Amino acid sequence: MRCEELLGKELTELLLKEFNEQNSDIVVLLETIDGESGHDAVSPDILVFNEGDFSALVAEGLLAELINFYEFDGDESENSVFAVEQGNKKESESASIDYAIPLVSFMDLLFYNIDILSDAGFDHPPKTRDEFLACARTLSRAKTDTATIYSIAMSLNIKDRQALARDIFSWIWANGGDFWVNADSPVLNTRNIISDINFLGTLNRDDLLAPEIFETSGDQRIEEFANGKIAMMIASSRTIPYLREKMGDSAFGITTIPDSNTGGKYGINISSIYAGINSRSEYADEAWRFLKFISEKSSLFCLHMHAVPGLVKNLIPGDYVKNDFFYSKAWDIFEASRIIQGFAGKQSAQKYKTAFLEEFRIFFNGNQTAAQTVNAIQKRWDEAE
Repeated sequence: MRCEELLGKELTELLLKEFNEQNSDIVVLLETIDGESGHDAVSPDILVFNEGDFSALVAEGLLAELINFYEFDGDESENSVFAVEQGNKKESESASIDYAIPLVSFMDLLFYNIDILSDAGFDHPPKTRDEFLACARTLSRAKTDTATIYSIAMSLNIKDRQALARDIFSWIWANGGDFWVNADSPVLNTRNIISDINFLGTLNRDDLLAPEIFETSGDQRIEEFANGKIAMMIASSRTIPYLREKMGDSAFGITTIPDSNTGGKYGINISSIYAGINSRSEYADEAWRFLKFISEKSSLFCLHMHAVPGLVKNLIPGDYVKNDFFYSKAWDIFEASRIIQGFAGKQSAQKYKTAFLEEFRIFFNGNQTAAQTVNAIQKRWDEAE
């Protein structure tokens, strides 16, 4: 499932060839995009997916629990090998080791067009929300009928399963917020988070956002940014190679997502590419062998994709991080951040996301305040448990 799309055709073929050579008793066939592999079309035994698909697969019961395989291997005590951990940094293990193995991970950053900001009189990107608003408003006033450039992109298409984490929650995390601090259930209705939502409402009320917020996807915004139509956007570090190819190294920069400068610890959510076993597979033991094989290839994935933070279970940056300006800067941001748990692997994640998007749309339409929006979302989240 999505193996070639997420890992790339060349890397996927290399992995399959090596595994088949080492395991002559197992043949791993690649399912094509249309669901057929050239043989009888069946549900895939091994699922490769990203953060946005994780919770949906769990909710549908399509992922086998991996604890049984760990125990079968006599490896129960080593579950933490797949956890996200570094010193005092630790992501909840339940999302990763219970249902899937994270292969490679990325973080969200603020991307900015250097020339657009420079032409507007800014020699550095905004670091605080006040600076961000000042920059965005200046850019907005510079619009012309012949060459409209939008200050900031936000894309909340419900089909874009990364949208909320990228364009909404990342602002909350960057400002020190966390849904999971004191409860097993997510808590949104705090004074700080209401302030975060109100800040996003200001962007909307002041007409600083690119249009079609709820119709566009993150991929569409990346294209608009690459074509010089958008000055700033939040996107994954995975976007860096594509933008370098399209724009060149000197055309854009990366930085932290602006916060309110109140002293809260900067936070990020790690989005990963995962691999898991189809709960309906008739070849689960064989699938587990392949899963263990590719879990040992994480360093290869990181190198191939220039991932930051990359292999989060073994945080030793590769040479591409040490020697490259973009990745070195992204790594510095990661090192200074705390990891926040999102909704990956949560049974009620889709209900949480739907409730948030529906209420947030009402908020952006001007029909309720930030406080009313947060309380409405919290009520629906509580009911989703």
